[in-house]
Amino acid sequence: MTAHAKYPHVFSPLKIGTTEIKNRILMGSMHTGLEDVPDAGERLAAYFTERVRGGVGMIITGGISPHPTGGVGAKLSEPSEVAMHRQVTDAVHTADPAVKICMQILHTGPLAGTPDCVAPSAVRSRIGRYAPRELDEAGIEEQIAAFANCAALARQAGYDGVEIIGSAGYLISTFLVEKTNLRTDKWGGSWENRMRFPVEVVRRVRAAVGPDFLVIFRIAAMDMLQGGMSWDEVVSLARALEAEGVDVISTHFTWHESLVPTIATMVPRAAFTQVTGQLRKELSIPLITSNRINMPDVAEAVLARGDADIVSMARPMLADPDLANKAFEGREDEINTCIACNQACLDHTFTGQMTSCLVNARACRETEISFPRVNTAKRIAVIGAGPAGLAFSTLAAQRGHKVTLFDAASEIGGQFNLAKRIPGKEEFYETLRYFGRMLELRGIDLRLGTRVDADMLAAEGFDEVVVATGIAPRRPPIPGIDHPKAVGYIDVITGRVPVGRKVAIIGAGGIGFDVAELITHEGKSAALDVDIFAREWGIDFKNHPRGGVTGIEPVVASNGREVTLLQRKASSVGKTLGRTTGWTHRLTLQRRGVAMMGGVNYVKIDDDGLHIAVNGKPGLIEADSVIICAGQEPERSLYDALVARGIASTLIGGAFEASELDAKRAIKQASELAAMI
Repeated sequence: MTAHAKYPHVFSPLKIGTTEIKNRILMGSMHTGLEDVPDAGERLAAYFTERVRGGVGMIITGGISPHPTGGVGAKLSEPSEVAMHRQVTDAVHTADPAVKICMQILHTGPLAGTPDCVAPSAVRSRIGRYAPRELDEAGIEEQIAAFANCAALARQAGYDGVEIIGSAGYLISTFLVEKTNLRTDKWGGSWENRMRFPVEVVRRVRAAVGPDFLVIFRIAAMDMLQGGMSWDEVVSLARALEAEGVDVISTHFTWHESLVPTIATMVPRAAFTQVTGQLRKELSIPLITSNRINMPDVAEAVLARGDADIVSMARPMLADPDLANKAFEGREDEINTCIACNQACLDHTFTGQMTSCLVNARACRETEISFPRVNTAKRIAVIGAGPAGLAFSTLAAQRGHKVTLFDAASEIGGQFNLAKRIPGKEEFYETLRYFGRMLELRGIDLRLGTRVDADMLAAEGFDEVVVATGIAPRRPPIPGIDHPKAVGYIDVITGRVPVGRKVAIIGAGGIGFDVAELITHEGKSAALDVDIFAREWGIDFKNHPRGGVTGIEPVVASNGREVTLLQRKASSVGKTLGRTTGWTHRLTLQRRGVAMMGGVNYVKIDDDGLHIAVNGKPGLIEADSVIICAGQEPERSLYDALVARGIASTLIGGAFEASELDAKRAIKQASELAAMI
């Protein structure tokens, strides 16, 4: 039996439109920032072809604007802009002529972030910077023509098709929903009028590109909005689009302003594909499903139960460009799995930074960082098997260096072994599985349970020493910090100390929030159960009310602990959390009744609990346990001893900088060092 026989649906070809894709794995659209750089063609070509060689069947690019008001830096509205895109399509088709690449046409509408943003009505988005300008009849016609022109230019540029995004709170979707379309002319009011704009866009696009060019439409199958689209509207829109010549419907879930998480690590794998499955029963064209499909067995199960014809695996292609090949060859244990942390991808996108990936720092830097084999191998000692030490060791060994990895603990992972214990962060087990397999494959001499000192390293005579000893939790100088009620977060997370019913948490950074999640959690993790997840976020998959949400304030299961989360900063608690996931953590804890306080001075810890002062006014947080999550200090004792002995060494990860536990920075720094050593 061939290896890929485990995934017969994933690796079967599919006819779409007038063409065929070789397998059902789609690299979905992600705006990376590469689209906007001066050498965009070269860098995008390298980025996409690496995934083509990794075995994907089809690619959809990041969003390209059809009009100056589109709000995306990358634009295709003039013939002079075709050449950059031709670089990309030529490279993809040269790498594998069987792979299809489609360009996403994205007009962000009221989310454009400029005073020139436009929409059907002057309704400002909850997350928009400006109230949009209402399009008049001529403006609507101009936008429709721009979509058609953009599609025609995409064909000239060598793309196999286009995806028109009609979801997420972008321009097209705002025509569809009553709360954002207040018009009383033929473009608003009744459902037939509200869906006129997307239908007309598709009609014009199909006329502009002809019958043998793929047209994909991304529909909000469940927009997670109060007053959003009803199920009947979703179905009637999809049918109308099919009638106008759409070859594939791609299902999307949520608007960006929705208060339901859809792509964070707390979301169960394939949580929303059942919605695609219901829509698939209503249409005769293929459907794409998406969201939290990050491993081949998940993709196979989705396809096998008939939820979709194609699976979109977007961020998993950032994490591991070779995912498809590894699955085909039966090497699933070598896949560097997307953990849906959002820290280097979506958080970067929404803060104007270049996208990358926490677990793969080379993503979107294919022309800048590589790991060629070395001519002369060095003997390298790496001390610390946390994220930085693991990343450096595996990549340095990949280049041919002889690496010995030391750690005093009995297992690899460092701080990842804390993260994996937090409900909603179970994906970290996958990262540890990946690194463990890489240590085996690359012949790294792993010495666990080994505490290293400078004398030992000097005696072994390594060519290079890399110190990745991580951090030590900071113990702030609060009177009573040594009181029995005061406990460290590591002891709490690992279960080494009991936690009382009334708890004060000192420090409201990422660790403080994780600890609060852990000690208030009750029952099975929602990340592992779609039904629990749906209840906690007010989703009704069975009845599909408007927007798919119940409108009833969800109740999140709690174990009844009284928890107060405190910080010194006067800013809102949780402000430093991730841009696209922080709100989910704040909202979950609020629903569990966790109190949050900023601008706190810590006076003392005693038998009564934690004494504080806010704006000079004294207060007491009655507590059985006071958990210290007050930051970290770099653990550099070994490094200092090496320097004192005159042994050259390099610091990476938390040992280099420990302002906050930051695996993204640690793995990036380790990867860059491995590329140059």
